Parts: sequence; C-alpha cells; structure tokens
Amino acid sequence: MEIRLVKKEDSRFDISRVYEESWKYAYNTIIPQDYLNSIPEGKWAQHIDSPGVYSLILVKSGEIIGTSSYCSARLPDMKGYGEIISIYLLPEYIGKGYGKKLIQASLEKLYQLGYQNVFLWVLKENKRARRFYEKIGFRFDGKILKEWIGGKELKEVRYILNKR
Repeated sequence: MEIRLVKKEDSRFDISRVYEESWKYAYNTIIPQDYLNSIPEGKWAQHIDSPGVYSLILVKSGEIIGTSSYCSARLPDMKGYGEIISIYLLPEYIGKGYGKKLIQASLEKLYQLGYQNVFLWVLKENKRARRFYEKIGFRFDGKILKEWIGGKELKEVRYILNKR
C-alpha cells in the first residue's frame, strides 16, 4: 500500500472512478438514485488538477483504491485553516482502515503546509462518515450549508480539527 500525491502519469479516469463508485455506494440512501445512476464515467477527472488543490491517491497492488483532496480554506470566514475537500475509497475497501490512513496522510500534508486547524464538510445524513471523522477528533462546529443535488435539498455540516 502506498499513499502519495497524484503524478502526471496517473489516470484521472481511474481516480474519478473512485469518486463515482464511492458516491453510488455511500450516498445510495441520501442522494436520489436517479442522480447517482446518471453520474457519467470520468465526471471528476477534470477536477483532479484544479489550481491550489492537492490530491493524494492510495494505491494497493497497483490499483488506485482511494483518493483525498485538500487545500487552503476556500471560504473567507475560514482564512488560515486547511480544508479537506474529499476523501473517498472504492466500496470494497471501506471499513478496513484505509480511510484512516488516507485522512491521516492528508492531515499531515496540511500540517506540513503550516495549517494548525483543519475543517471539512460532510453530508448531515451521512452518519457513517460523521462517526469516522469524530473518531479522528473532528467536531461539528454548528455551521450548516444547504445545497441541492439531484433535486433534493441536502445539508452539509462543518467539522473542525484543531491540532494540539
């Protein structure tokens, strides 16, 4: 198993596939099924190299099985914070400790960039992910965002981790 920054030669479609499969698995009772079924192959491929965003991949036996992206806070009210934008695994690797290794690697990279405090957004209904973040030490800070996905209003809650 290896966790590393994305390289030029890494397939953006293989990385996007992790997002696609993870969304379809993790959000199957949260986001409308019609929307999940309509996610096209490669949907996230063009976003892997977004300016100012760093992406890690988790590779096992030559296969990309996980990915995480992080950056400097994108919202002005969180200036000075690092942000974990995403963390996804192929469904068959969820619950086996890979997510913890991937988030720890992302946090370490953010700490190396000088951030002492980190935040992320998680869908309020995604109880499994919320428990995962809470075990790492993240805490809900009371901030909620509303967004529409697939014709359904969803709430995202903000979690913060302060380095001690």
